[in-house]
Amino acid sequence: MKIKSLIKVLDDFSGTALAQDFEITGISCNSQSVKPGDIFVAVRGAKEDGNKYIAEAINKGAKAVILEGAAYQEPITEKIIFIKVADTRKALARLAAVFYGYPAKEMKFIGITGTNGKTTISYLIEAILKSANFHPGVIGTVSYRFKDQELPAKNTTPGPLELQELFSEMHKAGVDYVVMEVSSHALSQGRTEGIDFQSAIFTNLTQDHLDYHLSMEEYFQAKRKLFQNAHPDILKIINNDDAFGKRLKAEAGGKIVTYGIENESDYMATDLKLNVSGTEFEFIFPGGKYKLKTPLIGKHNVLNILASLAWADRQGLKLKDFKPVIENFSAVPGRLERVNCKKDFAVYVDYAHTDDALKNVISSLRQVASGKLIVVFGCGGDRDKTKRPKMGKVVTELSDYAIITSDNPRCEDPNQIIKEIEAGIVKDNYSIVPERGQAIKKALQLAKAGDIVLIAGKGHENYQVFKAQTIHFDDREVAEQCLNAMN
Repeated sequence: MKIKSLIKVLDDFSGTALAQDFEITGISCNSQSVKPGDIFVAVRGAKEDGNKYIAEAINKGAKAVILEGAAYQEPITEKIIFIKVADTRKALARLAAVFYGYPAKEMKFIGITGTNGKTTISYLIEAILKSANFHPGVIGTVSYRFKDQELPAKNTTPGPLELQELFSEMHKAGVDYVVMEVSSHALSQGRTEGIDFQSAIFTNLTQDHLDYHLSMEEYFQAKRKLFQNAHPDILKIINNDDAFGKRLKAEAGGKIVTYGIENESDYMATDLKLNVSGTEFEFIFPGGKYKLKTPLIGKHNVLNILASLAWADRQGLKLKDFKPVIENFSAVPGRLERVNCKKDFAVYVDYAHTDDALKNVISSLRQVASGKLIVVFGCGGDRDKTKRPKMGKVVTELSDYAIITSDNPRCEDPNQIIKEIEAGIVKDNYSIVPERGQAIKKALQLAKAGDIVLIAGKGHENYQVFKAQTIHFDDREVAEQCLNAMN
């Protein structure tokens, strides 16, 4: 693509006059991946400043550089075009969209944001669309997938370059709907700039990522951007049982649809019955109601189902057609996923890594447990430290016994993380086993008939991150290995 055509989308740039038009062969925001003929966008990230790598990008063959203001002070060679913009993140998103030919304009987008529930809703909507003979693509925490392809997810919401490349591949494959989990990081960093969402779903907001957002208000404002910056006609589906959901409903305006269990909403569930094999409830919607059964366990999953069915109904799809979809829906990877146990107790793995998520999952299992509830959990390193004592308190208050272990300690000392978890605990119903595999083994050895073991925090992840290395580690695999050794 010619550079003059490419930079037309940058409405606030200044820099070297473009005397000549020339071909740009690619876009990069990582100096190490720059190829001759590329344009390099110097993005200021949370940990790294792209301006420090401009010289490296030029040495690798970049023909043009996008940067913020006068941040780069090195001598400018005549062969390099420097274009200054107010916000390189937004510039990157816009450049990526035009470079890949605006593939997002050819598909319908559903954005799902909130602290918990995004992944399950994305799987539910994917199943609904497939049953209605559509061809959905999904971008989320577990994977990026469309048609017969499935790619591992590096981030819940990829950066704009990867996003636009994915959209391009999805469009070529015939995808008509894209279901996206939209993280607060992505919204605050402008990764979704230029995507016209036709629908936006808000699940809930509880404490998470305060290492990045610094306050709950800042966290909320990041999530709010999905609704605030959207087209006026976007369908906004909001959890009416959540305090921040109620606030968003009052502030967002436009076409709003609500769902809930506790508060009067457009789409509701009543008469909930939970057991170890799933949940039953009565689904109430505008113009009708019917009984539903689902293999998913817990009130929080009922809310996820309500959000998904509310979306389907407002798309004009026939709700009665999706009763079998909900009733035959299999577990989402790492979301209250049952481990093949072959014992007289049950074992579940879940991604819950906030105090609210743990409260939801443990409360759901408590209602179906005939025996004791044993929980294995830890907290991730290099993340919000203030939630650690809260997680310790919730787990020990709601479970019969807890085993505190390592999660992904990253660059932190695992023992220090555990001490910070302990700071919130007042009960004496826990032990500390820092090595995660040994912690899982101990929990399974303690379990008796009728008990439930919950291994929380990592869910679908198949790795464990330490300061010096990342190792293969899958809670499900480790649990099965321990169980087999017990036979």
